[in-house]
Amino acid sequence: MVDKYNLTMLTDFYEITMANGYFNTPAKDYEATFDMFFRRVPDQGGFAIMAGVEQLIDYLKNLKFSEADIEYLRSKNCFCEEFLEYLRNFEFVCDVWAVPEGTPIFPYEPIVIVKGPAIQAQFVETMVLLTINHQSLIATKANRIVRAAQGRPVMEFGTRRAHGVTGAVNGARASYIGGCIGTACTIADRDYGTPALGTMAHSWIQTFDTEYEAFYEYTKQYPNNATLLIDTYNVLSSGLPNAIKVFKELKPAKMGVRIDSGDITYLTKKTREILDENGLQDCSIVISNSLDEYLIRDVLLEGAQINSFGVGERMITAKSEPVFGGVYKLAQVEKPDGTVLPKMKISENVEKITNPGFKNVYRFYGKQSGKAIADVITLRSEGKPAEDGYEIFDQVNTWKRKTLFNYEVRELLVPIFERGKCVYESPSISEIRDYCKEQVATLWDETLRFENPHTYKVDLSQELWNVKNELLNKYGTNPSK
Repeated sequence: MVDKYNLTMLTDFYEITMANGYFNTPAKDYEATFDMFFRRVPDQGGFAIMAGVEQLIDYLKNLKFSEADIEYLRSKNCFCEEFLEYLRNFEFVCDVWAVPEGTPIFPYEPIVIVKGPAIQAQFVETMVLLTINHQSLIATKANRIVRAAQGRPVMEFGTRRAHGVTGAVNGARASYIGGCIGTACTIADRDYGTPALGTMAHSWIQTFDTEYEAFYEYTKQYPNNATLLIDTYNVLSSGLPNAIKVFKELKPAKMGVRIDSGDITYLTKKTREILDENGLQDCSIVISNSLDEYLIRDVLLEGAQINSFGVGERMITAKSEPVFGGVYKLAQVEKPDGTVLPKMKISENVEKITNPGFKNVYRFYGKQSGKAIADVITLRSEGKPAEDGYEIFDQVNTWKRKTLFNYEVRELLVPIFERGKCVYESPSISEIRDYCKEQVATLWDETLRFENPHTYKVDLSQELWNVKNELLNKYGTNPSK
């Protein structure tokens, strides 16, 4: 019987064919180091948000091949019995580092590093990418939308538009990390603690003989928080007058109206005006209907009167750019005799050239401003950068150099697994959300722009650059020449 909750076999088939190949070659005893990184921020933004680490931990904790898995692989007639026996007794023993969830991240810096037996470090590639790519994408999109709302609460309403079950549940989790106040996805609240929120659908109103009756019955049942959907028939001539009548009669402790269609700017201005004329200044106006960061920004610039937003499909699917594009590349191989070989992918496409070696990432913060200045990728052997007077330089135009002073340095990657044992305790989802807000606040306004943001500096240490340049020269494809 197949255990549908065991995700070990959720992998690209070539991970298993390579594992079998490693098993039957000297590479079986090699230790490999892999980096996950991404090459470009979605929506041409200035930064992305790290998310998905907790689910990656759950996957790595539960790696095991069942008898059903073994029988399936045997049926493929391409794996040796010794390899299948290895899988039967599989025990994850890799070291793993990751950038904590909620941290702003930038292109080309390692956000997950896996180091261990080549078979194992290679095998987990698919789920590392699947887990981190998806949630980082949604957290990034959610953060853009939340920032566009300028302090107004944003609710994630996209469950029914998500790409499948995990897209809905994990997407709701990621949107909360990005800054949303809650989600329509009930199971995400149960499992992750992302507050479940919601009011009514048009069908509730259509079920009753009159709109007034529908509003009255709902408010009577939820007197502490009644938000009424007022665009089923006509916002200004029907929905709003009926909502006002019910609010005045039942006097709910908290009241609101939601508009899900029409000209948002015009309707919210008129709604606010009429509510205020009727002494309902405390009644909030909630807007939904295919929103994104650009529409939210524009209607607010037009003077729309909105207290909060419900955002669905364009957030939960990251509709404008639905692929995060993270990749997982070999960076180093260590042989049993102690020989260490830095590895890199070399390509005529400069953006696909990778950084070799077993690395670390450090972020520099100005002591006076508290703002992030730059990130530097180093070799692990270098240790932490000096506390003052560190020189950074452009990787291609190496003459562009700057010496940093008066800064604090923070190591971004933290240990997650040591020799297969989890050594990291995931923060609560609320703690991650608060941390994300704090860390985004360390970025300069120029980096936060939606259009043409400042390119945040991610540089290589001199020692790492030397290793990379040596390998490029060795293979005769140095793009800087």
